[in-house]
Amino acid sequence: MRGYRSTPEDYLFHKGDWHATQEAWRNELVTKIGAMNGDELLNISTTDLARYYVDEYTFEVPVIHADELVVDQRETKIDVSQDRDRMFHDRSRPFHITGTTIDVEVPFTGNKVGFDIQPSTLNFNNPRARVREGIIEFSVTGTDLSAERVKEEIQRVLDSINTHLGWLANDAKGYNAGLENLATQTIERRKEKLLKDKSLVAGLGFKMKERPGAKETFAAPKVRRNIRPRTPKPTASRVAYNPEPILTGDDYEHILSVLANMVRVMEQSPGAFREIDEESLRTHFLMQLNGHFSGDATGETFNYEGKTDILIKVDGRNIFIGECKFWTGEKGYLETLDQVLSYLSWRDTKAAVLIFSRNKDFTGVLEKIEEGTHKHSNCKKLVKKRNESSWTYLFGHKDDANREISITVQAYNVPERIVPRIRTIGT
Repeated sequence: MRGYRSTPEDYLFHKGDWHATQEAWRNELVTKIGAMNGDELLNISTTDLARYYVDEYTFEVPVIHADELVVDQRETKIDVSQDRDRMFHDRSRPFHITGTTIDVEVPFTGNKVGFDIQPSTLNFNNPRARVREGIIEFSVTGTDLSAERVKEEIQRVLDSINTHLGWLANDAKGYNAGLENLATQTIERRKEKLLKDKSLVAGLGFKMKERPGAKETFAAPKVRRNIRPRTPKPTASRVAYNPEPILTGDDYEHILSVLANMVRVMEQSPGAFREIDEESLRTHFLMQLNGHFSGDATGETFNYEGKTDILIKVDGRNIFIGECKFWTGEKGYLETLDQVLSYLSWRDTKAAVLIFSRNKDFTGVLEKIEEGTHKHSNCKKLVKKRNESSWTYLFGHKDDANREISITVQAYNVPERIVPRIRTIGT
C-alpha cells in the first residue's frame, strides 16, 4: 500500500532461546525442591508435591483469539521524507503528511513470556507487536489505506504470530510431558538422601518370609516369606518425621497373586465352592495367605476383625486390607472404597478389593469400575492398569491427603452358578 510505514513495535520471539529457557526452568524446579525443609518434605505426599511443581512450571503456550480482534482508527502524522517518489525533497529533513493508523488488539490466553522465546525452528522473519497482559497490539499505518489492504496486513501479522506459536508449542510438548517425572524423581531422591542421613530405614517396618516347604498350590513362589516388625532408628530432628512400617512392593504383589490364583481355583472347581458361605470363603483366603506367609509372634500374619475380610496388623494398626465384595453397582463400589479407606490409618499402606461379578455384561462392569474409581474424592491417580480387569490406584487418606494408600482393584467374572455366598457391596 502506498505510504505504508511500520510502527515502533517490538520484534516478537527473539529475546530468549527455547533450549536455554527450558533448562533454566528445570534447574529452578530442582533447586526449589532441594531448598525445602527436610522434615516438611518427608511429611508431604510425593504425588501431591510433584503435581504442585508440575502446575507451577508447566509452560502454557499463548493462544491468540483472532475471532475476538478489535480495531480502532485514528489520524497520524507520517514522515515520508525517505520516499523514493519525492525526488526533489530534501531527505535530510522530516517531511510529514497526514495519514491513517489502524490500531489492532487481539486477546490471547497463556503465558505472555511465550512471545519473548525464540522457538527452535526459525524463519528470520519475526512478527512485530506490543504485548501487554492478555492483549497483543500492533498497528497498520499508511497514507492511502484501503479495507482490503488493511485486512491483508492484519492477516499477515496474525499468520506469522501463529506460525511461531506453533513452533513453540511443539517445543513445549516434551518439556511439559517430562515435568512430572522430573519432579517425582527429584523429590524421591531427596527423601531417600534425607532418610539415609538420619540413619532411618525408608519403607518396610517388618520383613516377610516364606514358610519352608510350603505347597506351591496357586502358583506360589518356591521361597516363602515371613513378616516381623522392624523398628527404624530414632532421629535427632527437632521436628521429627516419624517413619512408619509399610508393606514392600514385592510382598504386596505376591499377596495379590495369591488372591488372584485362589479365585481361579474357584472358577475351575465350581462344585467345591457352590454352597460356601461368607465366613468359609474368608477362611479359604486366610488359609492360603497364611500358608504362604508366617508371622514371628503368632505364626499367622493374616486374620480378620469385624467386617474386614483380610488384614495385616502391626503394632495395633492395619497396614494391609483385603475386601471381597459382590458387584451391585457403582454406588456400592464407591462405598466399598470408603470402607477400605476407613480401615487404613498408616502412611503408604496398601489394600486389595476383589470384586465378584455375575453380570452378563462383564465388560460394562469393568468400564464402570474404571470410570467410577476416578469419581471418588480421595482418588489421586491411576498408578497402572495391570490388565483388562485389574488396576492399582493411589488414594489419599480421608483425614490426611499426605498419607497415601495403594488400592488394587481386581474384578472377576464368576457365573452365577459358582458364586460363593459372599456379602455384597453396600452391606
